Amino acid sequence: MFVRSILALSLSCLLTGTAFAASTAEQPLTPKKVAAPVEDPIDPLAIDSSASSVETQISQQEQQDLDKAANTLQNLEKTEDKNSGTAIAPSAPQTTTAKTASNPNAPKASWTLDGINNAEWYENIGKGQFPVYARAHVMLNNAHASPGAIDGSSGMNTLKAIASFQQMNGIKPTGELTKETWDALISQQGNKPAFVEYTITAEDLKGPYAKSIPRDYALQAKMPGLYYTRVTEMLGEKFHMDEEFLKKLNPKATFNKVGEKIVVTNIRNELPENIHLIVAHKGAKQLYLFNAQNQMVGSFPATIGSSDTPSPTGTYKVTGVARNPWYSYSPSNFVQGKNLKPLSLPPGPNAPVGNIWIGLSKKSFGIHGTPNPSAISKTASHGCIRLTNWDANDLGKKVKSGVTVKFLE
Repeated sequence: MFVRSILALSLSCLLTGTAFAASTAEQPLTPKKVAAPVEDPIDPLAIDSSASSVETQISQQEQQDLDKAANTLQNLEKTEDKNSGTAIAPSAPQTTTAKTASNPNAPKASWTLDGINNAEWYENIGKGQFPVYARAHVMLNNAHASPGAIDGSSGMNTLKAIASFQQMNGIKPTGELTKETWDALISQQGNKPAFVEYTITAEDLKGPYAKSIPRDYALQAKMPGLYYTRVTEMLGEKFHMDEEFLKKLNPKATFNKVGEKIVVTNIRNELPENIHLIVAHKGAKQLYLFNAQNQMVGSFPATIGSSDTPSPTGTYKVTGVARNPWYSYSPSNFVQGKNLKPLSLPPGPNAPVGNIWIGLSKKSFGIHGTPNPSAISKTASHGCIRLTNWDANDLGKKVKSGVTVKFLE
């Protein structure tokens, strides 16, 4: 019953139509070649098993846990409002301290370091990009209810993160940033500021960096590595931030000087150790993590398959983790551009699967990162479960072989 009630609360927020304002697993700048390449979306761990094409055998207790999760999530997803929580952020954060004309309840706030760290909850925050959402995003991230790329904006990923946090903390999940929810976030964050000042180092500027990443896989295959292309791209992933939001918070920064100080998030990203069950909900575009006590301990926004290349159905097991894998493109899976021959693409954070692959017992499918974190849960994948690079790395550090993964429609 506990799992049922938790999961019922999990997606109930998505049904209300209420909208809202996103040790670090950094992306290595010098990827190392692994023994076996990743085929898209093929397992880089080179699983050779006749059983890999069939569903994994699981215990009776595991099946009971999954049944509770599946029934609740499927019922809730049927009435999910796909259009809720889709706010459009202003072209740039407001730098003034004036109250918003549309909401007289809004306290004075600014996009300075002190302004964001002192942003407080108020009634009827509404849709948009506000310091209160920026502060909430960091606290949600630190509580393992990932909002994806932190950008201080309302939206579906924010709504889902708030709901996950609410259900993990015994609060009625509405997806709304209620006063009760805000107080719980503040309590968990403690006296740690949500944003801090960071000094750019020589290591940050060293790279290696690529001048650009061509779209054509044939050209990517000729590169030494699919590195970052900009310091701001690297720093955005390092601090779990939308790259444009990072630049907007630091309008005078050049991002090319050692010693330059910038405003960044104050994030931590250590999941609990005992991850027992992963539920990949295709309709919600969300990955839910449970421990052995059937308690939700984390959630990530996710891109899970597409109509052309759907993700699998059923129940499987985690088989292992490969970091910085080579990526083997096969036109038998899908055709990219005019590439009709297999290609081997080098590792890097801008590789098609990001810089990490978590293999599943279903051959050709896994959980992996992405070169485009701000698009997570907003686009399609080639059948796998795509997370931001930092969320995928966070999961990869804690998940163990044998963990059950259930796909739900």
